[in-house]
Amino acid sequence: MALQTTDRNRVRTLTLDRPEALNAFDEALYDATAEALLAAAEDPTVAVVVITGAGRAFSAGTDLLEMHRMATEPDFQRGEHGFIGLVDALADFPKPLLCAVNGIGLGIGTTILGFADLAFMSATARLKCPFTSLGVAPEAASSYLLPRLVGRQDAAWLLLSAEWVSAQEALAMGLVWRVCEPDDLLPETLRHAEVLAARPISSLVAVKRTMTEPLREGVRAARERENAAFAELMGGPANLEALAAFAEGRAPDFTSLPPGW
Repeated sequence: MALQTTDRNRVRTLTLDRPEALNAFDEALYDATAEALLAAAEDPTVAVVVITGAGRAFSAGTDLLEMHRMATEPDFQRGEHGFIGLVDALADFPKPLLCAVNGIGLGIGTTILGFADLAFMSATARLKCPFTSLGVAPEAASSYLLPRLVGRQDAAWLLLSAEWVSAQEALAMGLVWRVCEPDDLLPETLRHAEVLAARPISSLVAVKRTMTEPLREGVRAARERENAAFAELMGGPANLEALAAFAEGRAPDFTSLPPGW
């Protein structure tokens, strides 16, 4: 299984477990994670969910080899939930959600933090939103949630530059709440999760609902804008050059694209 689940003291930990692929999300992992969140939301014995990664990565984002297949194979079979289903599950998750960023996080491995109630990060981890380097648009309502979380200019740098952000930079901009030494990351995250999990679930749900309900319309509208832009750009000249470069193990060259791309 590419997703491992453990329970302790009303805290359910979901561990992304494709270390050979840096925990990149293929359709199967999108489905498994969405299903796990839906199950945890309904489980009366679960108060808090923690998401982390196995190995040296939190998540390398969407599996680019599979993305290339999706862009070039008309008969590619998508999963039951896929990326959109996972984002729906994150947006609708009614209980506290904590992220323990143990290693590199790209794409959804960074934008998932917009849905986290508390985010912890290893001092050696790094984050990146690689959208412009892939010739695509933002996703997961990040164009709405990240400016609210870190401010417009830090969000603009994250989303426009496709550059790495260190743990200390992420902490300074408010993208994460705590930075820990690598060996302390999961214990510290679970310690805080168990503090929350000792509270009444009904009260936790009520507090989260009152905090997130005012954002729902903005999240929905942002996702519609992002999905439209992503669909327009995916499979276009810039995206195909980026995916081909990844598959061939080289840097993309955007200088020879048609004007406007």
